[in-house]
Amino acid sequence: MTVSSGALANLSTVMRWGAWSLLLLGVLMSAAAHLRLSSQPPRTAPTPAQAAPASAEAVGPGGFAVLYVAAYVEAGRGTEASLARFFPNMRNISLEAKPGAQHADQLAAVQVKDVSDGYWSVTVAAHITASTSAQDDESDKDQAKGEDETGALRYFQVPLRSTDGDGFAATTLSAEVGAPEAGDGIELDYGTPVPGDDKDETVTTIARFFSAYLAGAGELDRYLAPRTALDPVSPAPYTQVEVAQLAELNGDYRRNLPASDGARRQLLVDLWAAAPDRQLRPLTYALTLTARDGRWEIAALNAAPVLTKEK
Repeated sequence: MTVSSGALANLSTVMRWGAWSLLLLGVLMSAAAHLRLSSQPPRTAPTPAQAAPASAEAVGPGGFAVLYVAAYVEAGRGTEASLARFFPNMRNISLEAKPGAQHADQLAAVQVKDVSDGYWSVTVAAHITASTSAQDDESDKDQAKGEDETGALRYFQVPLRSTDGDGFAATTLSAEVGAPEAGDGIELDYGTPVPGDDKDETVTTIARFFSAYLAGAGELDRYLAPRTALDPVSPAPYTQVEVAQLAELNGDYRRNLPASDGARRQLLVDLWAAAPDRQLRPLTYALTLTARDGRWEIAALNAAPVLTKEK
């Protein structure tokens, strides 16, 4: 097929005008887009969320006192500012001890007393050890080494008040005090405990349940009541479990009690659990059992035993 020179000229003209049209259209679209964006208000980056300071309800006076005592024990000359955030008046006090001469660990608030509205006295227990690096001569180092190996459990009393910012502030430096008096014995609402008897089917069920739960021996589900979900302790911390004694709620424990469908009983169970190193550890559990198909099953590991009601 032969194409004339006139046709080629016409085709060239059409292509040239088409290219100019496309170029002009692109310029117009770009200008329109620019005008549209210019008419909109400028976008600003969102302000990052600020972490709110812990409130008094979230931290609690006990937690604040623990942090304060930890800083107090380890503070020394030149580190007074580490205490000012707990005790504002620390800005007017200078310390003489070397920083880090002592170390506090295993801290816990063991007593919190209300002095008045928004004012507490907190007693903190802390295991204190000496640091050998803070001593000057060899004899002091030897002494500190012995203290560091054993340490001592000491108690510090901290007065705290609430602040306007939902926080706390110590009103003085810590005061070292003696150990709080031990409370009276707690009475539980269970009868006289009896030794575990292998001939008692309830004892056998409980022993096998705890062997599965604590020692990974056997299937746990076979000892659980319907709709009771428990996962075994993993990894298993013990190799063997034995029922030492049992007590029953509101009365003496009954051996080989018939398991009538729907019956329930609550027991306090003392165990001996053997660790892999053959050391025995005593454990106590409050259990709820239910009866089904002529056998007792574990319905719950209760959160706490039942206390004796005050008369």
